[in-house]
Amino acid sequence: MNSLSFAPIFEGFSLHQPKLQEAFLKKKPVFLSGFEGSFYSFLLAKHVQEQGCKMLYVCQDYQEACYVLDELKAVFSEEELLFFPHSFKEPYQVDLTENANVVLRSLTLKKLNESRIIKAVVSYPDALREKVIDPKALKTSKLCLKKEQNIEIESLTELFFSYHYKHTDFVYEPGEFSIRGGIVDFFSFSEKNPTRLSFFGNQIEKIRAFDLESQLSLEELDEIDLLPNIENKEEFSLRVSLLHYFQKEDLVFVNQLENCLTTLEKYFEKAKDIFENQKGLITQVSPEKIYLPSQEFLEELQHLLVVESGISPYFLNSSSVTFKLEPQPSFRKQFPLLLDNLLELQEDGYRIFISCTSEKQIQRLKDIFIDLNAKIKFEPILSNLNHGFIDVEGKMVCYTDHQIFERYKQFNKPSGFAKKDQISLKEIQNLQIGDYVTHIDHGIGKFAGLMKIDNNGNIQETIKLVYKDKDLLYVNIHALHKISKFSTKDGTEPTLSKLGSPVWKALTQKTKAKVKTLAYDLIKLYAQRKNEKGFEFSPDTYLQVELEASFMYEDTPDQLSTTLAVKQDMESEKCMDRLICGDVGFGKTEIAIRAAFKATADSKQVVVLVPTTILAFQHYNTFKKRLSDFPVNIAYINRFKTAKEKKEILEAVALGKIDILIGTHQIVSKEVKYKDLGLLIVDEEHKFGVNVKDKLKTLKANLDTLTLTATPIPRTLQFSLMAARDLSIIKTPPANRQGVNTEIIGFSEERIRDAITFELERNGQVYFINNRIENLKEIAGMIQRLVPMAKVAIGHGQMEGKKLEDLMLAFGSGEIDVLVSTTIVESGLDVPNANTIFIGGAQNFGLADLHQMRGRVGRSNTKAFCYLICPPTSSLTNEARKRLQAIEQFSDIGSGFKIAMKDLEIRGAGNLLGAEQSGFIAEIGFEAYQNILNEAVLELRHEPEFKELYKDKEIDLNQNVQLDTDLPIQIPDDYINSTQERFLMYSQLSKIETPEDLGIFKQNLIDRFGKFPIEVETVFTGLELKWLAKKMGIEKIVLKQKTLLCYFVIHGDLGFFQSDKFHKLLLYIQNTPKFASFKQKASKESASGQVYFLRFENVQSIQDAHQRMQQLHKSIEN
Repeated sequence: MNSLSFAPIFEGFSLHQPKLQEAFLKKKPVFLSGFEGSFYSFLLAKHVQEQGCKMLYVCQDYQEACYVLDELKAVFSEEELLFFPHSFKEPYQVDLTENANVVLRSLTLKKLNESRIIKAVVSYPDALREKVIDPKALKTSKLCLKKEQNIEIESLTELFFSYHYKHTDFVYEPGEFSIRGGIVDFFSFSEKNPTRLSFFGNQIEKIRAFDLESQLSLEELDEIDLLPNIENKEEFSLRVSLLHYFQKEDLVFVNQLENCLTTLEKYFEKAKDIFENQKGLITQVSPEKIYLPSQEFLEELQHLLVVESGISPYFLNSSSVTFKLEPQPSFRKQFPLLLDNLLELQEDGYRIFISCTSEKQIQRLKDIFIDLNAKIKFEPILSNLNHGFIDVEGKMVCYTDHQIFERYKQFNKPSGFAKKDQISLKEIQNLQIGDYVTHIDHGIGKFAGLMKIDNNGNIQETIKLVYKDKDLLYVNIHALHKISKFSTKDGTEPTLSKLGSPVWKALTQKTKAKVKTLAYDLIKLYAQRKNEKGFEFSPDTYLQVELEASFMYEDTPDQLSTTLAVKQDMESEKCMDRLICGDVGFGKTEIAIRAAFKATADSKQVVVLVPTTILAFQHYNTFKKRLSDFPVNIAYINRFKTAKEKKEILEAVALGKIDILIGTHQIVSKEVKYKDLGLLIVDEEHKFGVNVKDKLKTLKANLDTLTLTATPIPRTLQFSLMAARDLSIIKTPPANRQGVNTEIIGFSEERIRDAITFELERNGQVYFINNRIENLKEIAGMIQRLVPMAKVAIGHGQMEGKKLEDLMLAFGSGEIDVLVSTTIVESGLDVPNANTIFIGGAQNFGLADLHQMRGRVGRSNTKAFCYLICPPTSSLTNEARKRLQAIEQFSDIGSGFKIAMKDLEIRGAGNLLGAEQSGFIAEIGFEAYQNILNEAVLELRHEPEFKELYKDKEIDLNQNVQLDTDLPIQIPDDYINSTQERFLMYSQLSKIETPEDLGIFKQNLIDRFGKFPIEVETVFTGLELKWLAKKMGIEKIVLKQKTLLCYFVIHGDLGFFQSDKFHKLLLYIQNTPKFASFKQKASKESASGQVYFLRFENVQSIQDAHQRMQQLHKSIEN
């Protein structure tokens, strides 16, 4: 509760309580009339607070319930406030149960049954229609587990199975459990996080909640309730209405009671029909046992204090209470109108409050009022108020910032548990048996899992790789850095390399030479840009503040930081060259609009260059709509404009009458003359041809440039090639953009008809994608036959330009219901009202294509659906099946970006580096290419002209140290039983570079698997040995048959052998000949033709090797 900000308003509701109490004394239902809005939620919350009872607040739907929940958070604490959602959409569709909502429902019932501090439960008819477990049955069905309690793990396992919990390796969902030695993990249906029990013998030593994504502990607990799935309709036969959890003194408020009863009855009748039609086919519980008929709800309602609101009362005997209220007026973003209104109310003695969702928004309002010299005394409050109101009786005004600025008000989705995508993401991006891999020394092979082999009498764990002609290569787990998953842009299968063949080496050498040339040119280009001077733009005006405050959505942290970075670039004397990278719908265009407006405020012209005609038209509409309240002239040019229209626009641009010009490549041609150009915005630069890119280079001189892309740039390129280019990454999805409900389906006319009908009934629109132009007419005809009332149209890239533009305009304005088209919708089409998309032949598209096409829907606060139509999955290739399952599974916005990331990064690298480099990526794989690129850049950093550019970056002599040994250094099977998890641990260890990170890794290992045995300690010692070697310029360690050989780096040109460090080391070896000997031998790899190494004799163990290396390191550090 934010008492400092909201307390004064809430206290004002005490004034209205006598009127309400008087109505309750009549022992009749109460009907509230007058303006609704946010007033009622606080009025009833005040009653609950003063009377010491609790209330059930029934909204019209899920969205309204979320808004009310947000509002009540201002007056009730998290422990006092509960949310009760639905668990599935359609009757008997148990397979589509939303587990996150099941947890919230179970949590609500458990707390209502046990806690006396609950003040309010917020719900809606779709949630009330499902009956719940009887309160008495709930008490007897749970088990409380406490610290120091004695219970055998075997008994606990039997209990899990009796509760229908599923045994898994690791716990990710409610209703799962796993056992690893003395550690038991489970996910109770009454908790938002899973639980970890640590046993000492048969005693529970520790109880901890843990995080799903990292699988690491969050907090210690004294006790935990183990609860079965109480939403299981067949398991708990005695089921009742939620109202059974409330007492007669408790209050039930229902908004639009008649509509609520209609919803309940419709659902119940639907359940009855399904039950009757499927009788004898499947075993189902009869609907009256599990679903709530309206009459039953009505009868139970009358045992409680009933309050309703709406157009008219449902109960004829109800007692009506009227309040003198007025809604917040609409000021149409006109601040003079707002000021006049507030001054008038202030003079009439009203106390004025303005509710804002953030402190930043409060500051924006204050700045605008100061700039306009407004003499308004208002009290800002931080809250999630949905509707502003004027309380005439209480002489109180409460306005909301989002209504003042006409912004869309976000609601926060309550979450039962956050279903994490990290582990499944690992499963896709990590190696599976049969996956292609690249070994940097031996080429492309197939991963065949972990394999135990005998090495000089010791059993070792290795990675087994299969090459051409079924040749096998066993790779030491300490050389994991040499192996990477093979990935290319289109996911095509590569050719296996032949072990021992010179072909692979020749290919990598050729690649490196070409990469080095390209890297040199790119780094030089960016370095030159960094030194160019540009125009210094002025600080923000109040109009800039007003524009940003009126943005429909709440800025994400990434948007805020990127906006700030762009402004700082523009206000500095240096020439801006910033690349903004973010997924579709993450708010890049909004940042471009803000930058463009800032430029026009300094009387500078802005040019926005886009790759397609449709995108030019769409950007024009977006800019026009967003800047409609400001004095900015916007125009656009594309190939559909007539010669006369183009001439008029270009003349206006030359005279400075046009502030922002949007268009395709034509706007950078010589015929376009600008009066005073100050900012260039380029959308998806990689989609332009070479000629346009060359023109851009000349145009960019001394011009601030902002580039937008939805294709991510790989991190390796960000830190190496792009050191001189400013980069902003927007990876936070907009608050409350709902995930797109994604489903793989076979071709079914019935499914297509039902989905389109559902979308049209809620006044939405539909995309139907098919990439074969010749099939579009046939599909459109089928849709017209299935849904006769739908307005269907066809669109594709070969249509005449004007027709295509008119079609897109008609679809964007809602004149067309269903657009049947090719993938032209992939590139940036934005129709917020279109929220269903069918993708035909989905198996033929890459992850990135599927992700970007799906991004066309779900661009508003409406739930969106994506149907991937493909043949039976059994007939698909393994790659296609993986792609479709990945895109189906990761429906949340943001997580879809992550899953498409690898595919997109490969595109990003290809776009940035050009066609020839894309060819190399296809031949050797993306990760191997990045390693070669890093080596090339490492060498270029020593070039005198780039030393200034990389002066703050430390240079590694050798990026990885290889350890080759015959000692049994491995994680035992009986400590981590899962092969895949062991491989994952080895992978994580190979990336650890500091003692601090190793310490965290050890703690996490103990947390998840218990205390580790001595064998695991040797794995850590091996890692520490490699770190020591790296510090001394050693790149390879061989420890076999009690002899330790340490090979120095072969890049003699790096100057290592002339360094003080190397001379100290040599001196120590000369002075202590028994300690080690210094050797050399011929090598073609080395620039000097020689390789140097140290030899240590009689080395007994990995610990002994580590101690000797420590001694050597101390000698050269002193």
